[in-house]
Amino acid sequence: MSRIFASLLAFGLIVGPIAAEPAFAQQRRSEQGEARREMNAGNIMELRDIEARILPTMRGADYLGPAYDSAAMAYRLKFIKDGRVMYVDVDARTGKVLRRSR
Repeated sequence: MSRIFASLLAFGLIVGPIAAEPAFAQQRRSEQGEARREMNAGNIMELRDIEARILPTMRGADYLGPAYDSAAMAYRLKFIKDGRVMYVDVDARTGKVLRRSR
């Protein structure tokens, strides 16, 4: 009985993350598509321009990437420094920093 349980648990640990991946990938594509539509409409700045403003201010931190929030029309840039994850939220329309976590 415990061998069956262990097998099922191992199967779940392997297949679970794989099954969840398509939903995560779909969400990322949706964020990217929304950001692209807003940028093409002239409603938000290009991500490259925002990154060019923010990245130099984050000396010593490694840039992990962006996420776009269409409801807030904001980018969240994710960094890591000394084992700590930090976020910089930026207004996608103006490029103004809204908040920094430390």
